[in-house]
Amino acid sequence: MARGKVQLKRIENHVHRQVTFCKRRAGLLKKAKELSILCDAEIGIIIFSNHGKLYDLATKGSMEQLIERYMKSTRGAQIGEAEAKLNLELQEEIINLKQEIQLLQKGIGYLYGRKTENMTLDELHALEKHLENWMCHIRTAKMQIMFQEIQLLKNKEGILTAANGYLQGKIYEQTGIVEMPPDLTGFSYPH
Repeated sequence: MARGKVQLKRIENHVHRQVTFCKRRAGLLKKAKELSILCDAEIGIIIFSNHGKLYDLATKGSMEQLIERYMKSTRGAQIGEAEAKLNLELQEEIINLKQEIQLLQKGIGYLYGRKTENMTLDELHALEKHLENWMCHIRTAKMQIMFQEIQLLKNKEGILTAANGYLQGKIYEQTGIVEMPPDLTGFSYPH
């Protein structure tokens, strides 16, 4: 007599669920052992029950050795895939850089007097884009240098103004003048 097809869904009755778990766990472990013997395969199974109890099976050696072997093989596969992807990306980057170098060499040649008559429209657009980028970088660098110089000059001005006020105060102290003229810089003298 053939059994009917079992509907795969969670068994609601706790007792039935536990009985099914024990029977099926035993059947799964038995099938794994049979497969290992018949096919000379190394098999590892880890099962956690709904109560958190651990059941495991390692057909050859220990579970630790099997897990170690698994980690080595997956790590090697991951590294191989990562290296292949990286090589592909690097090759694409090399091709792009070679094209850019050729374009820049042409552009430099044209900057130094070669005629642009032999350039294609795309090459002229790319050269124009690079020139605009270079001009933008040059202007940015120039503005940064000018800003730094302005800041240095402002700092020097502040130092010189403070030193001037200090020296004027010393002069008035030595000459004995009680009332000092107002300072145009806004520095107040001690009396």
